Order: sequence, then C-alpha cells, then structure tokens
Amino acid sequence: MKTEGRNAVLELLKSDKNIDKLLLEKNPQGSLKSIFAEARKRNIRVQFVDRKVLDKESAEGRHQGVIAFCSDFKYSSLDDIINSRSSDGGFVIICDGIEDVHNLGSVIRVAECAGADGVVIPSTNSASVTDAVVRISAGAANHMKVAKVNSVNRTVDELKKNGYWLYALEADGSNIYDADLTGNIAIVVGGEDSGVRRLTREKCDFTLSIPLKGKVNSLNASVALGIAAYEAVRKRQ
Repeated sequence: MKTEGRNAVLELLKSDKNIDKLLLEKNPQGSLKSIFAEARKRNIRVQFVDRKVLDKESAEGRHQGVIAFCSDFKYSSLDDIINSRSSDGGFVIICDGIEDVHNLGSVIRVAECAGADGVVIPSTNSASVTDAVVRISAGAANHMKVAKVNSVNRTVDELKKNGYWLYALEADGSNIYDADLTGNIAIVVGGEDSGVRRLTREKCDFTLSIPLKGKVNSLNASVALGIAAYEAVRKRQ
C-alpha cells in the first residue's frame, strides 16, 4: 500500500503502522526535511530518487516529493471500536454505502478530528480504505479505527445491545440542533445518491436533519457529517 503527499506521510510516520520504505525526492526542502528526520528516528529505509521516479510510482501524480510503502491497511473489528469508548460515552460513525473514495477519505478525516472512536463501513457497495482514501484523509486514516462489516443492519443491532443510541442523517428528520447527542452514540451517514437505506433508517432510534436555508436541498455526505459530528462535540463538552 502506498501513501502519497507530505501531510499524509507525516501522519503515517506519527502512527504505529509498519512502513517498509520511503521514496524521497533528491535534495529535500521544507517539510520533506522533517519527513526525512522522522523516518531516521524510526529507522525506516529512505531512498532518494529523481522526481520522474516518483511520478512513475504515483497513482494520481500528487506525491509532493514523497511516497511511503507499507503493509495493506489493517482493519479493526467492531469490538475494537466499542472497547475504545471513554467514560464520557462512545462515538461511532457508520457509513451506509459511501462509494466515492473522496467522500470516504473526508469522512474519516472528520471522524478523527471530532474524536470519534471509529468508522464502520460495509464490505460491499462501499469504498474501501485505499491509498487514495489515506491521502484524501490527510493521514487521518492512520490514526482512526475502521471496521469493515458484512451487514450495517447487524452492526446497528450490535451497537444497540451495547447501549448506543443510533442517529440517521436524512433530509426529513428532526432538527439536529434539538438532539441530545450525549452518551453512547452512533451517527449513520448514507451514500451519495440513496442516503441511509430504508431498513437501516427504521432500525435507528432517531432521524436527524440539518436545516438548509438555500435553494439546494442536500449536502455532500462528508460535509453533512462534519456538521453533525461537531454538533455532537459541542453537546458532549
């Protein structure tokens, strides 16, 4: 698995992931020097190469002078996420069919910044954690527990058994600013086109919506989650 870009690689170096090697542009400048210094602290092999080598290895041409090679992303289990909750309550994000890697990367970044315990994604009809997702998350995927599950609905049931309240984000729900959002909570955000699926929504305890004041009747999934997650942060402080 490759991780590209200066911020993403710096975050990878701060994590406990096993990194096989770094490809670094010759004569590193700016933050590339910091990346090299961190790699030396961890005794990670660094190869200095011409930019054309990085261009060839890069999947999207956005390497910014550095590419890290490490083992494939290691998923956590749902139990890992549940067991990591604090005394203030658990905080889980469930993605119900987010297929766009840009949205998934942004969701993981929001979840990590908002202090969520983990992100749950389904094993089918969903983007997986790829090199692109790690890069788009600005490295947040290296610090966030992500569980890949066979069934979102069974996951909802399991979380309920463990004392979580489930909140689906949908356009016709109750105003999110009136919701409690304290204790053990899980926020379900739906796919780009279909939203939260009907059965999943019916299994949730509440359906919440974000007030929209303009003429467009929907928000991007990761933007909607950002608003909801930080409303939860505000309520939980």
